[in-house]
Amino acid sequence: MTTKTSGGGRLPWTAVTAGIVAMTVSYAGPLALILAAAGAAGLSAEQSASWVWAVSVGAGLTCVGLSWWSRTPVVTAFSTPGAAILVTALPQHGYAEAVGAFLAAGVAATALTATGVFARLLARVPEGVVSAMLAGILFSFGTGIFTSVRSAPLLAGGMLLGYLLARRFLPAYAVVCALATGLVLAGATGGLDLAVPGSGLALPHLTVPEFSPGALVGIGVPLLVATLAGQYAPGMAVLRADGYAPDERVVCGTTGAVSVLLAPFGSHAINPAAITAAICTGPDAHPDPARRWVAGVSCGIGYLAVGCFGSTLVALFTGLPDALVATLAGVALLGALSGSLVRTVADERGREAAVVTFLATASGVTIGGVGSPFWGLLAGLLAYVLTEARRGGPGTPEGRRSPEERRPFDADGNAQRMRTAPDGGSQSSERSTTPVDEFCAPTYLPPPT
Repeated sequence: MTTKTSGGGRLPWTAVTAGIVAMTVSYAGPLALILAAAGAAGLSAEQSASWVWAVSVGAGLTCVGLSWWSRTPVVTAFSTPGAAILVTALPQHGYAEAVGAFLAAGVAATALTATGVFARLLARVPEGVVSAMLAGILFSFGTGIFTSVRSAPLLAGGMLLGYLLARRFLPAYAVVCALATGLVLAGATGGLDLAVPGSGLALPHLTVPEFSPGALVGIGVPLLVATLAGQYAPGMAVLRADGYAPDERVVCGTTGAVSVLLAPFGSHAINPAAITAAICTGPDAHPDPARRWVAGVSCGIGYLAVGCFGSTLVALFTGLPDALVATLAGVALLGALSGSLVRTVADERGREAAVVTFLATASGVTIGGVGSPFWGLLAGLLAYVLTEARRGGPGTPEGRRSPEERRPFDADGNAQRMRTAPDGGSQSSERSTTPVDEFCAPTYLPPPT
């Protein structure tokens, strides 16, 4: 359905609707993580509302600006894995120190992406190790679903059932259906407090950043790594998968710069979206790829409108039962967790190091005020170096194989299987024409935003 505009063109309403849906899904789960982090850290209502305002305005401005400028459906969002990290990391540091870490991570992200250094660095870090760190962070959110089922079986169980049914029939709206189910059940059981004292327009609250080694390492480094690897890379991949060729330096550099500008107001990270972007980049948004950029603009306008009422959103979410918020966060991150686990074990050579990363991160250990994501990443990289030194030395058959032969997949995305020579000698690689997504589980499932 289209309607003529004053300029003689036609407004693609399917693209407008796709943008609104993407914006709604972006808030359905990640907002719960932000408010959970704010509550765990004891932030004031003004600070929490400013946080929502900052990430909404940042995502809105970048969505509208980049989509309009490039005529590409560039959908941005606030970092979901970053918010997940902050749920456990933020209470361990002062809020001003956390803002300093947000600022430092934003500066680093801008420098790494705008100069193209990030793309070169990402090629050197084992994907399984980074994915394992993210999986370890998300693990507790997944188990939180079932601890909520124990404390509130009707509410949490009903939300989980609603989510799973929606994944079968309405996969794009699964998180929204879980939220709607939770609201209905909470209202029916008297656990829903609809009073919204202090609601109204959101006002930015400036926090002067402070810099401490503990916060920079415990918040800044994991936030940077999780956002770059878990959001920037898959976000660009979604656009490329639908035939677009975005200028990565412009898109990622712009979102990083906006993150820096809004960090003093609470924005932890603005980045290209992944799954919500897929709502706007595919044929369901509009049959004509050249018209889908309207979906990006529509999503951005929605962000800006919702961000103006950040105080209302904070007040509403404060009245929700704890089990509802915990279950909502858990189901919203199930896709990210499953995708991370798949990538964690996809490469057999780095599987041990990835498992070490996952276990260390999921343990929640804190040493010297630095949280487990950093120690998990460090342990995984150390394990990878040690195991590769053992298996890939120049004197071993593995060490004599070329880098191309050691890769699990070739340049065309086809799996390379190993065969043993008939005489029992050394192994050789055999190229299979089976695509990656048919040979094994998908190896690249981006996290939700």
